[in-house]
Amino acid sequence: MAGAGKGGKSGGSAAVLGKGTRGAGGGPGLGLWLGLAALVIVLDQLTKTLVIASFTLGDSQRVTDFFNLVRVHNTGAAFSFLAGASGWQRWFFVGLGLAASAFIVWMIRSHPTQKLFCFAVTMIMGGALGNVIDRLLHGHVVDFLQFRFAILEPLFPGGYFPSFNIADSAITLGAACVILDEILRVRRAGR
Repeated sequence: MAGAGKGGKSGGSAAVLGKGTRGAGGGPGLGLWLGLAALVIVLDQLTKTLVIASFTLGDSQRVTDFFNLVRVHNTGAAFSFLAGASGWQRWFFVGLGLAASAFIVWMIRSHPTQKLFCFAVTMIMGGALGNVIDRLLHGHVVDFLQFRFAILEPLFPGGYFPSFNIADSAITLGAACVILDEILRVRRAGR
């Protein structure tokens, strides 16, 4: 179909890749952002699968003086918030993650030229959906990255920061980028 003229369908990879990769305002399109969110989800689920296959619940493998690989199950939210609840929190966090993701897709469509903003909310969406998958498959989120810093001892027993995963890291990166985007927006508006 290389000879397709104006108005014809080329069927080539450029036409397939081009669809959805550019927004109406010239910024990256929804397809790129959804692909990036999917990459976060795949990396998150792959690492969790490796941890589940290699560690039993409660196992810990020291990597450095300040970093361990562990296997922890979190039925709550960040820092085990609501982990002691009777089970309703599983479905609450699943619904919250799905609703937030739908809202994020709407925000990306509404602000296609704001690259940093779209990147930020894409990271949040990818991380949220990664943890939603855990809650649906396992009834809890699998955490496996554990850091220890002496300076944290007044806040956390032994200086161990609560364990987390790739999805949590993506959410944190996204939140930091939302803050940075807002700071930059305010600065531009002040000029």
